Amino acid sequence: MGVVRRVTFKDHFSQVAAGYAAHRPVYPLELVQRLAALVRTPELAWDAGCGSGQLSRQLADRFQRVVATDASSAQIAAAPAHPRIEYRLERAEESGLRARSVDLCAAAQSAHWFDLDRYYAEVRRVSRPGGVIALVTYAWMSVGPEVDAVLAAFRHEIGPWWPPERQPVDELYGALAFPFDEVEVAPLDMVARWTVADLAGHLATWSSSQALVRAEGPEQLEALLEPLREAWGEPARVRTVRWPLGMRVGLV
Repeated sequence: MGVVRRVTFKDHFSQVAAGYAAHRPVYPLELVQRLAALVRTPELAWDAGCGSGQLSRQLADRFQRVVATDASSAQIAAAPAHPRIEYRLERAEESGLRARSVDLCAAAQSAHWFDLDRYYAEVRRVSRPGGVIALVTYAWMSVGPEVDAVLAAFRHEIGPWWPPERQPVDELYGALAFPFDEVEVAPLDMVARWTVADLAGHLATWSSSQALVRAEGPEQLEALLEPLREAWGEPARVRTVRWPLGMRVGLV
């Protein structure tokens, strides 16, 4: 792994890197298939703000090589090794990649944390002719009426703890500046089959949840999660959790 220097940034997730790796959903392979179909050659994909590789591993199914970068060494350390993925400790705005070397520049659930002007400049620098940029996000999940009502209450209670940078996620990136020739992509959902422990673990990785824990202690988060466990029923029960994806895709 290319952990070669210290990177300073506003860090919301290093303290929950293990939970992030265990409880963040994996993007559908169909997403990667659609993106790979847009590039001239599926040779090199760059996954910026990769976290623990939720999209990187899917990209490796269609691209010959994936460079996955993140500013958190803890996140990189939690990412599973893969023969076609090279993890590097780098900020999205300074990737360390060679100019005109990348076919797909992707950022999944991370672009709202970037300095977008500098990131877009880096995308233009590293992209090959015919390169593609894809920003992907997901906001609120749906499980079913009874559980969704409890999740709505959790969302209301946790709302004040969100950092302001997250606002574009609630808009599914629709309002982000995107100075590229945009490609329309058909709607797509991300789906997981989870127990209540999986979903509670996912909610605990949110930047808002961690802000609450830092300010008021873990017992406050547990109190907010208890109604979810009650509504879910049998802890071993597996339910389908669904997130609509927001996608901004363009030609560089």
